[in-house]
Amino acid sequence: MSFLDSVIHYFWRDESLAVLLIALFLAFSLLPFIRDNRRNVINTLNLFFVCLAGQFISSLIYALHFLTAAKVMYEAFTIGSGIALIRLSGLLLFRVVLPRARMMPPRIAEDIFVIIAYIAWGLIRMRLAGLDLGSIVATSAMITAVVAFAMQDTLGNMLGGLALQMDNSIQIGDWIKVDDITGRVVDIRWRSTLIETRNWETVVFPNSQLMKNKFMVLGRRSDQPVQWRRWIWFGVSLDVTPAKVVRAVEDAILQAEIGNVAKTPVPNCVLMEIDKGYAHYALRYWLADLAADDATDGAVRWHVYTALERAGIKIAVEEQIVRYIKGNENFEEAVQQRDLSRRVKTLKRVELFKQMTDEELHKLAARLKYAPFAKGNVIVKQGTPAQHWLYVIINGETEVYIEAPNGEKCRLNMLNKGDFFGEMSLMTGEPRVASVMASTDVECYRLDKEAFEEIILARPSIAEEVSHILVERRAQLERTMQNLGEESLHRVIPHQHNEVLATIKRFFGL
Repeated sequence: MSFLDSVIHYFWRDESLAVLLIALFLAFSLLPFIRDNRRNVINTLNLFFVCLAGQFISSLIYALHFLTAAKVMYEAFTIGSGIALIRLSGLLLFRVVLPRARMMPPRIAEDIFVIIAYIAWGLIRMRLAGLDLGSIVATSAMITAVVAFAMQDTLGNMLGGLALQMDNSIQIGDWIKVDDITGRVVDIRWRSTLIETRNWETVVFPNSQLMKNKFMVLGRRSDQPVQWRRWIWFGVSLDVTPAKVVRAVEDAILQAEIGNVAKTPVPNCVLMEIDKGYAHYALRYWLADLAADDATDGAVRWHVYTALERAGIKIAVEEQIVRYIKGNENFEEAVQQRDLSRRVKTLKRVELFKQMTDEELHKLAARLKYAPFAKGNVIVKQGTPAQHWLYVIINGETEVYIEAPNGEKCRLNMLNKGDFFGEMSLMTGEPRVASVMASTDVECYRLDKEAFEEIILARPSIAEEVSHILVERRAQLERTMQNLGEESLHRVIPHQHNEVLATIKRFFGL
């Protein structure tokens, strides 16, 4: 037999073509499905071709009549090529086939399957090569005992990682708390579990530590979405009844649009304790995105503060202030005058009050209430009974919209500094025809019916002047809602003027 025939005969055997085709099939079947792990597939395929080249080199050595060396080398590279095929088969089974069958075994199960297959393949090849496996197993048992004793911690971590994944104690993506560290599980390895904190820190926990000690899985409950209950604490003076505090806070939070606050269970406010001269309350809400805890807590706190401020409830804090002011009465009077001047200036910009005298405006300004709203607060709700309040925007931006019966929102207008809303409710007592929501943090002055009633009773002619403005605004709203043309608008206004004027007079008892 010639040298070339000897090389080909030893290298290319009956099963060689089938093995090559299987390797190519596995690799090219995996590439379209595991885009994030293509490098692993390519490296495994490269290992297969390296082993194939090693087998060819062993055939050259065989042709040179180094038979023992050629046989050992060929078996070693055969084991290597088999390992490559097992790895590709494991990837196809666990990364493609099982996920499409809606089965998601833990990653450690894949590793165990592949490792057992590696060991089995190696033993089979050694048995076929003529080695006595009985003596190998007896010798390896003693070696295994020595290694196990020396690697107790490592083996404990490996078994811990296996247990964590097999019983689903934690899963990748879970938020857990271990001692004072809170973070999201990003990987569960043989030896350790990796947790990323909100501070961009990666904490490595040995698996044995997680198995020996308790830890909390945050936001997880059987058959429920992932969400975590948070507590917002605040204090209020004992002069205010708990019912008033709870109602003010809950009404504001339930109507507001706050990102990452779950709709169910609904937030609730509870009186927790009475201590140090004031009542301690907690607003409890459920956080939908556990990564946004601080930002969402801050937004909810601001909504609580603005709700209490609108209700005239001051937050109680432990403080000690010593203030020395010379001429205290003059100072306080000057502050009040500056604030009153700002309010009068604001009212003069409102079209509804342009016909009033300075004296009348000063009376109204003295009755204005400061009303802040946090972003997302629904200031006015469509269809609710009239509260007889007029709002004048000092700072911020609001959105006016109506809700269709199917729940769809249609935006009508955007209101900014100097604009006002709620005039129809104040003047006629009619229910709200549209909703107004704070698009940003908003500061308003709020005017109630009693304050305006004093002015209109003293000078009833104001009703006639105000009715024109109300009719025009109502007609504009109806044109927006019904797409009325200008001609239709002019036909509607005279009829509505008399109707609105009669309603105002009846409402104020003129």
